[in-house]
Amino acid sequence: MSKKIIEKFKMLSHPEGGYYAETYRSVDVTTTEFGERSLCTGIYFLLEALDVSHLHRIKSDEMWHFYDGDPLVIVEIDEAGKLISTILGRNLENGEVPQYVVKANRWFGSYPAKNSKFSFVGCTVSFGFDFADFEMAKRDELIAEFPAHREIITKLT
Repeated sequence: MSKKIIEKFKMLSHPEGGYYAETYRSVDVTTTEFGERSLCTGIYFLLEALDVSHLHRIKSDEMWHFYDGDPLVIVEIDEAGKLISTILGRNLENGEVPQYVVKANRWFGSYPAKNSKFSFVGCTVSFGFDFADFEMAKRDELIAEFPAHREIITKLT
């Protein structure tokens, strides 16, 4: 099924891992301290069973939406160094949520939950996503800053 989704939406390999297709970019723009940006962008994003979205951060809030497949674990490290894990999915009774916001400037990554085949989600970014605002984590630097989270940092870098 994941291959059909990748083909149907002409998804490309994403630098952080997995596949994506941009579905929306606002023609309206705003001026930020980083330059001119679209007001909002949206993508489809897919991770297959063994894929991970490597730890990274962006300069905007990013809202995640669950569409199909299996649950997705979103991992983030907040400003105080606290590790937060959220499961994006449709099983509300198990604590999964269909939508979740990762705040701007937080390190975060994701991976399909255990025994998953794939996770098909969407991401909406406001102000809009720009690769100039995208920073991949460096494993050694992140472990030095957050040694208590060595295991998950190693998994997602």
